[in-house]
Amino acid sequence: MDQSTLFIITWATPLFGLVAFALAYSMYASIKALPAGNARMQEISEAIRSGAIAYLKQQAQYLLFFVLCAFLAIWWALKLPTAVTFAFGAGSSLLAGYLGMRAATMANVRTAHAASENAPGQALMVAFNGGAVMGLTVAALGLIGVGVLFLIYGTPAHHEPIIGFAMGASSVALFARVGGGIYTKAADVGSDLVGKVEAGIPEDDPRNPGVIADNVGDNVGDVAGMGADIFESYVTCLIGCLALAATLGSDQVQRLTAYNPTVVGSVEESYRIWLMATPLALGLLGAISSFIAIKWMALLKDGDPAKALRTTVLLASVFFVAACLGLFVITPVNLSLWWPVIFGTVCGIGIGLTTEYYTSSKPVYEIVAAAKTGPATAVISGIAVGFRSVALPLIIIVGAVLVSNYFAGVYGVALAGVAMLSTTGIIMTIDAYGPIADNAGGISEMSHLGPETRAITDKLDALGNTTAAIGKGFAIGSAGLTALAVFGAYTQTFTSANKHIDLSITNPMLVAGVLLGAVLPGLVVCFTMQSVGKAASLIVTEIRRQFREIAGLLEGKEGVKPDVSRCVEISTKAALTEMRAPGLIAFIAPLIVGFVMGPAALAGLLLGTTVVGVVLGIFMSNTGGAWDNAKKFIEQGLVEGEKKGSDAHKAAVVGDTIGDPFKDTSGPSLNILIKMVSILSLLIAPLLA
Repeated sequence: MDQSTLFIITWATPLFGLVAFALAYSMYASIKALPAGNARMQEISEAIRSGAIAYLKQQAQYLLFFVLCAFLAIWWALKLPTAVTFAFGAGSSLLAGYLGMRAATMANVRTAHAASENAPGQALMVAFNGGAVMGLTVAALGLIGVGVLFLIYGTPAHHEPIIGFAMGASSVALFARVGGGIYTKAADVGSDLVGKVEAGIPEDDPRNPGVIADNVGDNVGDVAGMGADIFESYVTCLIGCLALAATLGSDQVQRLTAYNPTVVGSVEESYRIWLMATPLALGLLGAISSFIAIKWMALLKDGDPAKALRTTVLLASVFFVAACLGLFVITPVNLSLWWPVIFGTVCGIGIGLTTEYYTSSKPVYEIVAAAKTGPATAVISGIAVGFRSVALPLIIIVGAVLVSNYFAGVYGVALAGVAMLSTTGIIMTIDAYGPIADNAGGISEMSHLGPETRAITDKLDALGNTTAAIGKGFAIGSAGLTALAVFGAYTQTFTSANKHIDLSITNPMLVAGVLLGAVLPGLVVCFTMQSVGKAASLIVTEIRRQFREIAGLLEGKEGVKPDVSRCVEISTKAALTEMRAPGLIAFIAPLIVGFVMGPAALAGLLLGTTVVGVVLGIFMSNTGGAWDNAKKFIEQGLVEGEKKGSDAHKAAVVGDTIGDPFKDTSGPSLNILIKMVSILSLLIAPLLA
């Protein structure tokens, strides 16, 4: 067996991560060199940037205590190397979000300036490249982190510390996503309720004290929070597959590689290491494919924006699948592994296209039609569309699971999950594009750049709702596949220790665990929705106070400005306070169930959390996206006989307001919950065996 190829792959992974990091910085510098507009635009952009940085710094301080406590607990229970990798993963997750936020808050004002120059193609390109900085950074940090740890611990007997990296990324990502989501939606909902619904002023009107906090929230929630989310999803997929390969039975190693125990010199461990390294190789090829697709966007920028973004994702996927064929030809793993890669990639694309349909096509017009008879019917129609949107993605996931299992067993399922997120560079790019376009619209409105500019940014923003929903679809779909892979590694841990656990449906402990697992997503949704509601109420009260007490503010009297810092302060405090309960529940529940009720109950907890979490996650993300675009379709004049300010528009605004925490707080938190429960279960499995 050619060990030189394995050597090249394992070293190329972290090295290309460094190259991707350099490419991201180069792209950041090229965006920074673009004109940033007039003094008013730069003032607003700086207020957004400083607010976002201030929040992330405070969030990091809050999380430091949690990370330190977890570090000491893991050191005590699982030894120092795992504790160190946990801290490494936590720091990498925070860094991914922070760097992406810096790029987004720099690209937003330049996107607005390009739109003001009546250059929609250039505006699209600036927003896309701003997202690409985030996409390349997430991929780079994942390749560097997992790649370096594989070089140190990449053997079947010593791989456990690598799991700590995924645990660190998951735990911090949950707090970051929930906290950022509470921040952005509290400010958004509060600003819309008083500004658009009560006062009848435009969205992002500079008279509204909450609009700066709203735009800050786009960056701390939809950029930094989502960056930590996708980073966590990416590394958990890689590490879940790697851990499964380390614990596979000998018969599976024979099935999946060229290993033949009857041949002299054929060593099972060498072939097993190849299976462990395969997800890293997929991550490497996916990052290269993503970069090619990102550069290809320059040829597509002047066409239809939706088609251009869709084309980049498809190109990255085609390059990736073709490269994987070459990989499996030159390595000692079986060519049959190519099929899970194909179906995992197709699964991701299928979920993306389905999400695009339900959040930007015919179902949105159904909600608009329902809005003509009032807010209640708009909400009912949106909920119906959301639940309908769950069916096809789940059927696609089931198909990917069955085909992948047929060709390569549970390892094939894990590989399909890796394939789905291997092109995370382009997935994160189109996801981060959305909040940049949204911020550009806000800056345009607050800078009085005129309706022509706002028309361009609104079109980009409406597309951003769809791209954000697609990113969340990838994340939740990969969560289901990763959870199944981790479930296999979890059960194999007990088999390797010669300990039997009863996973039959007649075992009451398993059933109890399933029911408890089904409770977790509901509790997280409950806490996050309540948190947004409470924080939004504080914002509403503050905006009403300022409109009432600051003379001339609502009338737009020259020289009268709102106290935006107060709304930023309220959102920051509320987010940091309210993020704790959902994060701690997700962390503590698996520990209690595992150590009190036993390993079978913990397996059930993982199963119940996965099933309910996937359904709720897809439903909430798609419902919120469809409600948001229903409002925007009316505002853009796409609905005959309806316009901004009409009764149907007001009803659609109500649906959009309800959908905000659906799509940007509660829904996205569930895919992290699934993976956090999965990876924590795998981490403590040796203690239960």
